[in-house]
Amino acid sequence: MGIVEQKNEKENRLLDTAFKLFTEKGIKSTSIQEIVDNAKVAKGTFYLYFKDKYEIRDILITKKSEKLFAEALTSMRKNYLTDFSDQIIFIINYVIDELTKNPLLLKFISKNLSWGVYNETIVKLYDKPEKKEDGLYALFLKGVEENHIKLENPKVTLFMIIELVSSTCFDSILYKNPLPIEEYKPFLYNAIRGFLK
Repeated sequence: MGIVEQKNEKENRLLDTAFKLFTEKGIKSTSIQEIVDNAKVAKGTFYLYFKDKYEIRDILITKKSEKLFAEALTSMRKNYLTDFSDQIIFIINYVIDELTKNPLLLKFISKNLSWGVYNETIVKLYDKPEKKEDGLYALFLKGVEENHIKLENPKVTLFMIIELVSSTCFDSILYKNPLPIEEYKPFLYNAIRGFLK
């Protein structure tokens, strides 16, 4: 194993271990020492990659939410949907269903789902540029243009959609507030379609 592979392996071990501890114990109750002990790396190694446990949390939230959107896009493409609104609803529905199946992930991401698309700092540091051309933001811009949807600022509109989903679905999934998620979805999807007229 080369030096680059060893560094990536250590970083991934730290990320995986931190996620496991954060979801089991909470961020406040997890120390950096616990993360490095469980990842079997020296404490100094942690600081080669991360400033503190809150930075590793932010990276994890970004990576986990970005992964959800990437999986949703892959699934959507297999279904050959041609209507732009249907594509966006499919992606949102996929993400909601995955978060419903995994309440630990939902609680961890909390109401920060948009970080997977908009956390510019993390994206610059940790993302591979080629992925952006094939992501949700690119699909959204292309759909807006091809469907001649008059949006003053497509980036802001997509952000608002993701934030609406993130904040309202968190409460709907965990607390059934204002409704259980399956009853809530039609209201949410009507609102999203309203954004895309």
